[in-house]
Amino acid sequence: MDFIGDVVAWFANGENWAGPEGVPTRLLEHLALSAIPLAIAMAIALPLGAWIGHTGRAANLVINITNIGRAIPSLAILAMATMLLNVPLVNAGLRRESAEIATIIAMTALAIPPILTNTYVAISEVDRDLVDAGRGMGMRATQILGRIEVPVGLPIILVGIRTAAVQVVATATLGAVFATGGLGRYIVDGIAQQGNDEVFAGALLVAGLSIATELTFAAIQRRAVSPGLRGREPAARLPAPIGRPGGI
Repeated sequence: MDFIGDVVAWFANGENWAGPEGVPTRLLEHLALSAIPLAIAMAIALPLGAWIGHTGRAANLVINITNIGRAIPSLAILAMATMLLNVPLVNAGLRRESAEIATIIAMTALAIPPILTNTYVAISEVDRDLVDAGRGMGMRATQILGRIEVPVGLPIILVGIRTAAVQVVATATLGAVFATGGLGRYIVDGIAQQGNDEVFAGALLVAGLSIATELTFAAIQRRAVSPGLRGREPAARLPAPIGRPGGI
């Protein structure tokens, strides 16, 4: 009970909600570290996945290369990116900007596989009768993709984006190990200072943000998909590895 009281006291302490190290500031930092790589991953994976799903060209090569990324822990990618950016591994010498770039690189690598795989599956599994009907109406390839394949495959595409978003929000916490901002700072700093209340509070904040992200993207998915296409999201049709083994 004393520990729970300490956690409650941490949240009740006004100093933890103000200034550059306050919860609002750390939350905005965490959102930036999550939103930027997610946007980059979408810009890469959505058109690539749509192209290989529509044409079938290089599908096995691209998907297999992408799936290799799932086998590499995010922390390992983050560490390698940090080293390549020459970020020194001593707290006094860490350059926050370089650490943030390394985190963005690692989170982008984490987000691409589920978006790419789901987009490929969504486009490639569109009923061929619909595609043939579009061709019969004189539609060009780009029109078939934009007016038939993407709208029909949208539920599965959005599942990939939703999965990537939750993974990135949860895993961006690791950036604090290399001196980025974000909610992970409470966990890393709390461990360093043996402040169990701060560690637990940071973990609660990350968990809460991850749940909020899941609920937000679920709501977006419900609103973005037309009523006639809702329910076209059976788990059996999704590629088995839309998640990521190992977490870190």
